[in-house]
Amino acid sequence: MNKRAIIIDDERLARNELKKLLTDFPDIEVVDEASNVDEGLQKIEALNPDLIFLDIQMPGKTGFDLLSELDRTPEVIFTTAYDEYALRAFEVNALDYLLKPIEPKRLADALHKLEEDDKETTVDGEPVSVNRSMLSENDQVFVKDGERCWFVKLSDIRLFESVGNYAKVYFGPNKPLILKSLNALEERLDEKMFFRANRKHIVNLRMIEKVEPYFNGGLLLEIHGGDKIEVSRRQAVKFKEMMSL
Repeated sequence: MNKRAIIIDDERLARNELKKLLTDFPDIEVVDEASNVDEGLQKIEALNPDLIFLDIQMPGKTGFDLLSELDRTPEVIFTTAYDEYALRAFEVNALDYLLKPIEPKRLADALHKLEEDDKETTVDGEPVSVNRSMLSENDQVFVKDGERCWFVKLSDIRLFESVGNYAKVYFGPNKPLILKSLNALEERLDEKMFFRANRKHIVNLRMIEKVEPYFNGGLLLEIHGGDKIEVSRRQAVKFKEMMSL
């Protein structure tokens, strides 16, 4: 698997502790480290690592700022003391996140995912292009709206609503906006779980509480939480086939 890694963390002790833990994983070679975002960017550009261990909260710029400035993103494992920031992202698509203090078993699990990803991308030893960005119901997605951040299990999201170039994400009492089109989201979401009801809405099929006939052969879905979503006539045909109504 041999992977070249850079550790980016403003705490020297945290970097040293992680390097010590990584000595148990001979396939991971720590080629450099950085204590802030600007230094991290320079080293990533110069060394082109396969993997970065990235702290989120650092003085000046955050780990998210670093990722937004990269042209090509290596695999990312976040290391953070703040679990509410944690991260499998529509934007970032991080491999994993580790809460500090890092437990050896969690580190092993994260690196195992790296191995699994490698297996997926080869057939008979030949690399193949796969869409590794498909999200499953157990994936947690990072949602940031202004200064607020959430880390939400995909299965807890009941609805995506198009608002111009943005999508409103409905979960619990929250409805933050993310800079994604509904079409881009639809490509990432499992169609067995999320259904494109109409031009403006994607609904979580498991959150549907009631289905009623509606105008012109359409349907009206009542979603957990009380939202009512119209299914266009064309999509209603597909919905009935899927749900065997």
